Amino acid sequence: MISERLFKELNKQINFEFYSAHIYLAMAAYCAAEDFDGIANFFTVQAEEEKFHAMKFYNYVNEMNGRVVLEGMPDPQIDYKSILDVFEIAYDHEKIVTSKIYNLTDIATEEKEHATISLLKWFIDEQVEEEANFSGLIKRLKRIKDDPTSLYMLDTELAARVFVPPVTK
Repeated sequence: MISERLFKELNKQINFEFYSAHIYLAMAAYCAAEDFDGIANFFTVQAEEEKFHAMKFYNYVNEMNGRVVLEGMPDPQIDYKSILDVFEIAYDHEKIVTSKIYNLTDIATEEKEHATISLLKWFIDEQVEEEANFSGLIKRLKRIKDDPTSLYMLDTELAARVFVPPVTK
């Protein structure tokens, strides 16, 4: 049975995942305002992924007879120095998400809450992918620098990204 402590931490994660979506939508808005519609699309899709993650936790808490408690969220950052800056801040944010997932895993392991550990293993794998994705894009942006042709090509590439919900329980 899930402890109140673990339910409380799962609720914090639900709220943080929704906040992450909020951050990525703000990043998308910045990119769109800078005429990088493809990169804006990348962040809009990222926001959809974060909402999916929030709902995965939300549904789990409900399945386990817990109570979901939604809270307000702070305003996201809306201005950036550059497209590279946006991606670096997003990457740093993903590292925070990873640390929160690890913390939840530590609590679930300490409490021998095996169903929650199983859920969190999916999120751990997801975070490896998320961090690698942002890290790779940052490396590409650093190589591109301010080359307009390369930026255009990356923007066009990221315009094709779509959200496909993963098949999970």
